[in-house]
Amino acid sequence: MDILACPVCKGDLELHIGEEKDDEVIVGTLVCKKCGEEYPIEEGIPNMLPPDLRES
Repeated sequence: MDILACPVCKGDLELHIGEEKDDEVIVGTLVCKKCGEEYPIEEGIPNMLPPDLRES
């Protein structure tokens, strides 16, 4: 978590866990503390693409 930063504004990210298994986040969200942008975590993989580049 310490090396991850918001790709939009470079702000710090806060982890919101939806589902966890064996100390691994399976579903959740990374939320930027600076600009409020949210990045989903699905199947243990964070989608760090800026919002305008994500598939709907």
